[in-house]
Amino acid sequence: MTDLERAARFLYLQRTSFGGKVSGRNFGVAKDRPGRFNLTTLEPMLEDLHSRLSGVVIECLDFGDFIRRYDSPKTFFYLDPPYWGCENDYGKSVFERADFQRIADLMSGIKGRFLMSINDVPEIREVFAGFAIEEVATTYTIGKANDARGARAELLIQTP
Repeated sequence: MTDLERAARFLYLQRTSFGGKVSGRNFGVAKDRPGRFNLTTLEPMLEDLHSRLSGVVIECLDFGDFIRRYDSPKTFFYLDPPYWGCENDYGKSVFERADFQRIADLMSGIKGRFLMSINDVPEIREVFAGFAIEEVATTYTIGKANDARGARAELLIQTP
């Protein structure tokens, strides 16, 4: 496939899957809602994406290399790693449990500032104990079992 065909396929899969997962996508239909991908809206959707991403640099780097490259006193990083216990959601070995400690170590020495959202589990509170932690309420709408859905606490972790 050409790069354009691969991009169109990726966009289609992302728009029709639940949760935006890159691997292990889940699909479903609902009789009371229309399909989530309409070919007639593809061109305006691509135009919107083009406008939103013009001037954006897309990197394919390890998060540590990325943060070190772009860190400055004026930099603000928003971090959204996989939830603790869901490390393989973006692909096997893409993110390891030990990477949470790597994030904490790296962010403790940056020149800029950061904000990270993550699930509230004791292990995360322990790894990021040296940072400002705020508990916020949220609702999970995607999960493999009904007990994974519903009201939950998440943490906002930021530069102290």
